[in-house]
Amino acid sequence: MKTVKDYIRTIVDFPHEGIMFRDVTTLFADPRGFRMAIDQMLHPFAGQEIDKVVGLEARGFILGGAIAHQLSTGFVPVRKKGKLPGPVISEDYQLEYGEAVVELHDDAISAGEKILVVDDLLATGGTAAAGIRLIERLGGEIVGCSFIIDLPALGGRKKLEAMGMEVEALCEFDGL
Repeated sequence: MKTVKDYIRTIVDFPHEGIMFRDVTTLFADPRGFRMAIDQMLHPFAGQEIDKVVGLEARGFILGGAIAHQLSTGFVPVRKKGKLPGPVISEDYQLEYGEAVVELHDDAISAGEKILVVDDLLATGGTAAAGIRLIERLGGEIVGCSFIIDLPALGGRKKLEAMGMEVEALCEFDGL
């Protein structure tokens, strides 16, 4: 019987030499694999109140939309700077070589709403931590964070757990 990890393709030296890119598009393309991933991402949060699903750019949009549909809740994107129309709040975060900014519409989440944060990959946790800070600035209460892949060597899980987050991942890969 296949697991979610079995559907994920590894591409060597992409986008740079020495990187083992974990490609979830092969998982998304397979109806059984995709369904399995969505169901398993939701399972740890079964029975909990979730008002909205927040997806982190960009593959988190695919997952977040499917999960929000499954829960009959709203979906909210956290986008790279300059991609959202209308009033936004912004959060800077550190990349390995530089800095980036993510944004959220300033009216996307109401105080007290229960939020599930989703993305495909947890690496250093920088993007997720920035998204969490945006949600919390609007008064959202994060139920948990759900990922397909965790790269433990990069420390993202520890970073998010240090912020008080429940972190779930369907599988892990060693290295970068």
